[in-house]
Amino acid sequence: MARTEIKYLDPVVVRKLKNIEIKAKLIVEGFITGMHRSPYHGFSVEFAEHRPYNVGESLKSIDWKVYAKTDKLFSKRFEEETNLRCQVVLDISDSMRYPQQGMTKLEYGAYLAAALQYLMIGQRDAAGMTLFDEEIQFYAPAKSKYSWLVPIFKKLESVVATTELFTHKTATAKVLHQVAMKFHRRSFVVLITDLFNQQENMDDLVKAIQHLRHEKHEVLVFHLLDKETEENFEFPNRPVILQDLETGEKLEVQPNQIRSEYTRMMQAYKAQLKQRCMEYRIDFVEVDIRQPYDKVLADYLVKRRTLK
Repeated sequence: MARTEIKYLDPVVVRKLKNIEIKAKLIVEGFITGMHRSPYHGFSVEFAEHRPYNVGESLKSIDWKVYAKTDKLFSKRFEEETNLRCQVVLDISDSMRYPQQGMTKLEYGAYLAAALQYLMIGQRDAAGMTLFDEEIQFYAPAKSKYSWLVPIFKKLESVVATTELFTHKTATAKVLHQVAMKFHRRSFVVLITDLFNQQENMDDLVKAIQHLRHEKHEVLVFHLLDKETEENFEFPNRPVILQDLETGEKLEVQPNQIRSEYTRMMQAYKAQLKQRCMEYRIDFVEVDIRQPYDKVLADYLVKRRTLK
């Protein structure tokens, strides 16, 4: 039998839809179709405990390593079975408004955040939202009702529609220290950001991540980039004026003269990020904003199931 190629939802198509709620629904529907199975239990957090296996339950939950040692059947129970609380933390600083032509990282992040919340509530978990730049600009605690998403989606729509630049810098580490204490203990924190910080270094970010883990939160980082330009530095081979969207500072460069060094430094930066996240059991997912949302979610879920 010929293999059927899964068709994912093009971000450009999503962008043309009327409002965020419709976009979120469509992304989640595409995600479920792509998985060919229910996504429920896919985002389970920390392993909680064993309990005796009951006849008739799914064999997938059995811990076969324990069976090999004890000759008794036990099932794994995960935190999600006790109402998972998911808090999506979205970077709305001006660097997220790149590129200025087409879909920005902020738009992509907003639609991804909305889809995650819609998915969580659909599986009877609780979802909340935090928007930040240098400070927390909006906070909605996690709740498990669809009606709770209405004001959140309206806020997301207003943020995406804003065009003002050079007013919202980034202080990711500072904000993560704040949210580490603000969220309910053992929450599932999903950070959506480009990790471009003006005043912080890697150690600041790592300390903030350590703080989240110390408070027993599970953390997932979606690192958003326009891969073609921000990672591979694919600009026309002519003088290009680059502008910092957070400060307004401009710099004229010749792309072919600095591309090699730029890509080397970017790869080194990303490798360090991945290594530090791995050290503290943080899921780190690279996302090219030209990727379909449902594919990003499906690929991540497959990865989690493989690692369980």
